[in-house]
Amino acid sequence: MTATLLRKICSALILVWVAFGLAACGGFIKGDNRHNQPLSSGTVAALKAMGSSPGEAMVVRIFKQEEVLEIWKRTSSGEFRLFKTYEICAYSGDLGPKFKEGDRQSPEGFYTITPGLMNPRSNFYLAFNTGFPNKFDRAHGRTGSNLMVHGDCRSVGCYAMTDAGIAEIFALARETFKGGNPSFQLQIFPFRMTGPNLAAQANNTHLAFWKNIKDGHDYFEVTKTPPIWDVCERRYIFNAAATGPLDAMGPCPPTVQNAALVAKQQADETKFSTAIAAEQRAVNEAAAIKARGEAVSGFFGGIGNFFGGSQNSEIAPANTGQPAPTPQLPPPRS
Repeated sequence: MTATLLRKICSALILVWVAFGLAACGGFIKGDNRHNQPLSSGTVAALKAMGSSPGEAMVVRIFKQEEVLEIWKRTSSGEFRLFKTYEICAYSGDLGPKFKEGDRQSPEGFYTITPGLMNPRSNFYLAFNTGFPNKFDRAHGRTGSNLMVHGDCRSVGCYAMTDAGIAEIFALARETFKGGNPSFQLQIFPFRMTGPNLAAQANNTHLAFWKNIKDGHDYFEVTKTPPIWDVCERRYIFNAAATGPLDAMGPCPPTVQNAALVAKQQADETKFSTAIAAEQRAVNEAAAIKARGEAVSGFFGGIGNFFGGSQNSEIAPANTGQPAPTPQLPPPRS
């Protein structure tokens, strides 16, 4: 066998090995066109009926506790409307943000999804990368990679959808990019951001972080347009009155105020405080009932002891080991 032929054989084997490696890692099979599946006619008709189209801008929202992913589309009015809700098969970890590589925790926060984050060759049918770690995550020294929204209904640090679900989500994103939109916003929350839901987590170490991202959540709820987010003082800021990117560690500029937003947040804060107060009353009442019960039990136990009502109150006869004396009869009367 000549050296030239040997090199050709080795090169061919390497190409086969590389192709196999790509298929194993990326789940891509030659001729597989799943990433180009067209939207169904029903989906296109539903978008048209709500005053939108496949090429319009979109926003994706995820709520962990409720296990749902929402697609919102911009309409002809300029506002975004909820188009469809998808069930999340699984996500990793607990409520709260991701901190480090390998903690099996799914991220929370605001992320910007560009075409470069779309993964048509995912080993989990189809996927898009969340973009973790973002500017906020990096400011806190958080680490992690390949945090995806994908198919295959199983998760290790990601958000797993059904294959049918991710196929439609992927197609909606693809058409949004084709429509001239350079990105779409991904918002990930631990739960529906209401006052009572936050009150239920009042002792959670993530409460301050959740209240921070609630500002962006509330802006979208009120205005039906995605907030412009940035990071300063190591926290999220929304709709800052500034030009250009902010220093993640530097001071925060003023924000653009919205009267309806302020009113909503004040109302939510009232509900939060009311729920906390109600919970504290319930705790105090339970403690008072327990204390009364213990006092009553102690009172009747004391009465029982006073009257010798103990179960072990019988007095045992003395045993001296000597014979009992013979009783003496009185003398007869004369």
